[in-house]
Amino acid sequence: MTIFSFRLSRFLAPLALAGLTACASHAADQGYANNDLLTDTEGLRVMMETGAVNIVDVRPREAYDEGHIPGAVHLGADDVIDADSHVSGDLLPHETLVRMLGERGIDKDTPVVFYDDKGGFHAARLFWMVEYFGHRQASVLNGGFPKWVAEKRSVTKEVPQVTARAFAYTPTPRRLATADWLLDRQDDDSVVVIDVRPSKLYEAGHIPWAKSIPWKQNLAADGTMKPASALLKHFAGLGVTRDKNVAVHCQNGKAAAHSYFALRLLGFPRVRSYDRSWAEWGAAEDLPKSAVTTGG
Repeated sequence: MTIFSFRLSRFLAPLALAGLTACASHAADQGYANNDLLTDTEGLRVMMETGAVNIVDVRPREAYDEGHIPGAVHLGADDVIDADSHVSGDLLPHETLVRMLGERGIDKDTPVVFYDDKGGFHAARLFWMVEYFGHRQASVLNGGFPKWVAEKRSVTKEVPQVTARAFAYTPTPRRLATADWLLDRQDDDSVVVIDVRPSKLYEAGHIPWAKSIPWKQNLAADGTMKPASALLKHFAGLGVTRDKNVAVHCQNGKAAAHSYFALRLLGFPRVRSYDRSWAEWGAAEDLPKSAVTTGG
């Protein structure tokens, strides 16, 4: 995986600012409170031409090799997973992940844009990961690679040369939920737990006080994020409002990050991902579980 890094000169600074404003204005049109977390394709093009940006392709390596956004580095969604962990989908040790980011030229001083070809399903987990690690300028490309290609934008097979950088690891605990955190708050009315897996998986077994809100409901038909008005109405109708402490989980941390991203985009101030998710909870004999039963 690779990173594209352009340095902004004084001469181009006004143009870069205009481009970044244009990028943000598209998201603002959709009403997102944190519109800077979502980058549109035109906004990314302007950033590539006029500023400093790290672009990260999180698709499988073979897809990256067939063609990617110019300057993008590769860090696949499965590259960050610890195959030796007893929890399926668990992340690699943090020190390993920080080193991997730095080797790809990613630091915390430069905006980083993640993209995939799954409506942000994989990109969102990398977004959550670096935000948890302390990055404050991370975003997801709206519509990802399919939208970029559909607009006939430039694609390359060239792997960029990058300079390794130090990614300073400063974790943000309020972005992470653990099994103990959830268990301790099972009777807290200010806390909402969201299970973003498909309904059938939820029905087969779930955290007793979790709500079923599948992650795919965050997306429009074209694979872009739904407008803020639609998302806010959707979540509010299920009891998920900005005054709540929200924790999201899925099967193994990937899908959970998509709803984490959606809620962050909407400006929810207290949202965290239970990254080890049902892979950990479902296998633990001492943690409570429920299943949906139907009469017969």
